[in-house]
Amino acid sequence: MTTIENPKVKAPSPAPQGTPRKPRVDLRERPEIVLVPAVFVVVLLGWEFLLEPLGVEEFVLPRPSQIYASLVTQMSDAMFWTHLWVTLKESLLGYAIGVALAMVLGMLISQIRLVERTLMPYIVAFQTVPKVALAPLFVVWFGFGLTSKVVMAAVISFFPMLVNVIEGLRSADPDRIQMLKVFGASRMQVFRMVRLPTALPFIFAGLDIGIVFAILGAVVGEFIGAKEGLGYLLLQTNYNFDMPGMFAVLVVLSVMGLIAHFIIRLIQKKVAFWADDNQVIGA
Repeated sequence: MTTIENPKVKAPSPAPQGTPRKPRVDLRERPEIVLVPAVFVVVLLGWEFLLEPLGVEEFVLPRPSQIYASLVTQMSDAMFWTHLWVTLKESLLGYAIGVALAMVLGMLISQIRLVERTLMPYIVAFQTVPKVALAPLFVVWFGFGLTSKVVMAAVISFFPMLVNVIEGLRSADPDRIQMLKVFGASRMQVFRMVRLPTALPFIFAGLDIGIVFAILGAVVGEFIGAKEGLGYLLLQTNYNFDMPGMFAVLVVLSVMGLIAHFIIRLIQKKVAFWADDNQVIGA
């Protein structure tokens, strides 16, 4: 039997071979894509419209609209950006120093047993001291300028980084290490091919925690004694009972921490893409 094709009906053209299809996001597997912004909107609306019916005064807890207006006002002032740059500089310098010291000490402690037994008790004892109590001493020793805040940021970010470096280097598979030694690999080759790749997820977890602690350390140092910085600005708004201004500065500090966190995570996905967050300390 002969079939007659309708010339008006066109067959669907095949998809071009070189065009990859974009993967669709399954909301059932990743419900946080919808839940995170939804919770934020609900909390923000409830915060905005329920304070007055609940009888909460504005000098106790300002509305988000007031905080936003104060933030816009502060950002239009050139001094605000000066304060932001000072705190950012203190945080990054202290973070770099703390990370560098933690990497060096972590490698020595994890690889040389004598160094661990000698230094680790002092490091742990120093970590138990409340860092806020050290801030006045740093101001006396290093002055009211940049140095005392950098030291404070370095001290606070040092220990979490150190712990992750030590645990990461020690978590290497002993069978792989033994196999490389059987084939004549040197200690540096074992470190480069086994220990360091294994430790990278832990190192990035320490970097992630450390950058947030560095910002905290810089702000704490500014609380004790400073003439510039977001911590100094926070104290000034507190003295003036400017609650929207205080919350605006806190929002800026939170955004700084979030941006730093996402930058570290982005670098981790490029460098240590095999990392499993559930197996890493502090992730």
